[in-house]
Amino acid sequence: MAVINVFSAENLSKRYGERLLFDGITFGLSRGQKSAIVAKNGTGKTTLLNGLCGTEPVDSGRISMDAGIQWSYLEQDPHYKSHQSILDHLYASDMAAVQAMRTYAAAVEGMKDDALQAAYESMDRHNAWDFEARAKEVLGRLNLHNLSRTMQSLSGGERRRIALARVLIEEPDILFLDEPTNHLDLSMIQWLERYLAQSKMTILMITHDRFFLENVCDTILELQDQTLYKYKGNYSYYLNKRGERKENALASRAKARGIFKRELEWMRSTPSARTGKSKSRIERFYEIKKEAKKRLEEDGMALLLNPQRLGGKIVELHKVAHGFDGSLLFENLTHHFKHGERIGIVGPNGSGKSTLLDLITQNSLPLRGKVVVGETVVFGHYHQSGAHFPEGQRIIEAVCEIAEFMPLEKGQKITAAQLLERFLFPRSSHHQMISTLSGGERKRLHLLQVLMANPNFLILDEPTNDLDIYTLQILEEFLLDFPGCLVVVSHDRYFMDRIVEHIWVLGTVKDVRFFPGNYSQYRLAIADDKRHKQELEDATKAPTESPTHLVSIKNDYSQRLTFREKYELEQLDDKIAELETKKEALTEQLYASPTPAELQILSQSLHEVTAALDKAENRWIELSERNG
Repeated sequence: MAVINVFSAENLSKRYGERLLFDGITFGLSRGQKSAIVAKNGTGKTTLLNGLCGTEPVDSGRISMDAGIQWSYLEQDPHYKSHQSILDHLYASDMAAVQAMRTYAAAVEGMKDDALQAAYESMDRHNAWDFEARAKEVLGRLNLHNLSRTMQSLSGGERRRIALARVLIEEPDILFLDEPTNHLDLSMIQWLERYLAQSKMTILMITHDRFFLENVCDTILELQDQTLYKYKGNYSYYLNKRGERKENALASRAKARGIFKRELEWMRSTPSARTGKSKSRIERFYEIKKEAKKRLEEDGMALLLNPQRLGGKIVELHKVAHGFDGSLLFENLTHHFKHGERIGIVGPNGSGKSTLLDLITQNSLPLRGKVVVGETVVFGHYHQSGAHFPEGQRIIEAVCEIAEFMPLEKGQKITAAQLLERFLFPRSSHHQMISTLSGGERKRLHLLQVLMANPNFLILDEPTNDLDIYTLQILEEFLLDFPGCLVVVSHDRYFMDRIVEHIWVLGTVKDVRFFPGNYSQYRLAIADDKRHKQELEDATKAPTESPTHLVSIKNDYSQRLTFREKYELEQLDDKIAELETKKEALTEQLYASPTPAELQILSQSLHEVTAALDKAENRWIELSERNG
């Protein structure tokens, strides 16, 4: 059966001056399909999405959409009116349900019977009651309250969350999303992941969140070398198939290099050795040369780092407390950092994560307690706001002003130019003006400045924001080889799972909670803790409620089981046995060292099976007691 597209793009091309971003791109979106575009920063992901949504014209090609289709676009930098209230901004859509909701709100405020009746009927006609319920859920989950505030009074992160809330509340047929997880804390990201996965909307997104790609998307579109490659599957499937394509590319290059050596000898031979019929062979030689000289991502060099030596005393926190306006964020934080320690910090927005990083680096002073830093510590602090580069500065200059080279083990070194290439800045771009870079490329350059200083204690505040997945993979490999201390704040769950060994949790209580393990292990522990608390509550209630309940049932024959309930009781034995088998199988898989993506799926499945088993067992007990 042929798949019918509700959205189609045919032969799209876009060029900036001499630079070709993409050429001849063709693809479609079917109803309910959830796709993502992945590519290196600066290769045209956002430009392509802007072209699809009409906010930036493409040079050529055709874009078509089924009649009556409604769509919304979450841009990286959403537009807003400064003096508009949050409520007015949320209700600014032309969609019928939104208009009905706005009219109903005005009628309720005016309390005019005729207007209220008409608005009520309009709400029914456009299913706007669902809109109202959805609005309450979305705004609550994204921690957006006091909707009378003006847009200009909000932080950039709040405005971004309001823009996300608006497109989710509208729930259009097609939703375009550019980095939807930016400025969300981890609990918001997990909710959004579930929300979009269960949604019936057709979705096309750009995101660097690999758990998101794994759990939400069913199609990956890779933009590379001005061409779009389509992978019909989630992120794991994409990695597998992309690996096969890269292996084929390496094999083709190896073959081309063998032919190139032979043809090069022929080209260097005297002109008399070439006949007048060899023009096509000469043209073919230059094609082979291009293939043989092609650089692939697998060509990256391994870095055996050699940061400056750390002494016995590194960083010590002694009963540190901090807060603002008389309100404490955290207190009694005591910790002595050890060699090679890797800590991830998590917590909701506003819980003090970035503040804690400033205390560690002594850029801020605590309200109480003290921070002691050893004499040999060299901090490398990556700020989530990025760096400010001087006007007219070039890429290579930004790195060389920090250092000309970075020392490696065994007396080796890597130059600024080599490190730039390692982090996906080709040599041809090194003298390019920084002002021409995308936001993600600028943040990547700021990260390189931090690393080039050769620190032995790295502080990374949201290093994954606006970085593409290729840069993230390179950064992860770099950090896995980093022998110094590392403290990371990040909402990227995949990144945290690979990099950190301990978790500090802020925002739940005033004392910072310590957890040994990575982020997914922390989430599993939290789920187990909640389940244990529920079991304790149930056990506490049982002695007071159960005896009276049982006595009344024993002597009340009107409460005996119906035929349907007796049949249900008979089926529960098999159901409970089946759920216990599933639980045992999932538990065994969890102890089999799964990948981070598999761990996330397994933990969710185990949670669902355990909840179903508890429910079935409680129902069996209830029916058995009533059956006498």
